[in-house]
Amino acid sequence: MERLTPRVRVVWLVLAFARAAIFGGFVVGGAIALSRTDLWVPVPSVFVPAVAAVVIVLAVVRVFVAWRRYSVWRFDLRDDDLYIKRGVFTRIQTVVPYVRVQHVDSRRSPLERTVGLATVVVFTAGSRSSDVAIPGLTPARAEDLQEALRRLAIESAGEDAV
Repeated sequence: MERLTPRVRVVWLVLAFARAAIFGGFVVGGAIALSRTDLWVPVPSVFVPAVAAVVIVLAVVRVFVAWRRYSVWRFDLRDDDLYIKRGVFTRIQTVVPYVRVQHVDSRRSPLERTVGLATVVVFTAGSRSSDVAIPGLTPARAEDLQEALRRLAIESAGEDAV
């Protein structure tokens, strides 16, 4: 099983901090706004600090999950399929038969480009979650993986997916 590049943690941590800050800003801002209106009288003096504490705890959990996510993310190109194992709380195992692969893309978001990473996206013939992404790859590895998946999909064309 192949691991992702450790630099993917930087991407996931930056996203976790940004999302926590945005969420925290809305929630704490709402708590402050509620405490300054007459909608709830009297507002407990610990209301805003309690809301801020809950937001901080949620942000710490989000950052922990982003950090831990790297240690459980694995993928493998097997004989007949692509196998992906991921998930911090709920472990998810995805098997993508090569015969179901429609096309393979690679993408690089601005944040990924900053840290020198890429993501490979595999689109499959299916109705539910018809694409899977493999993040945290170097651009060279993403290109190699994209070409390998393309070749394996062509080789398996005409086979039965089940």
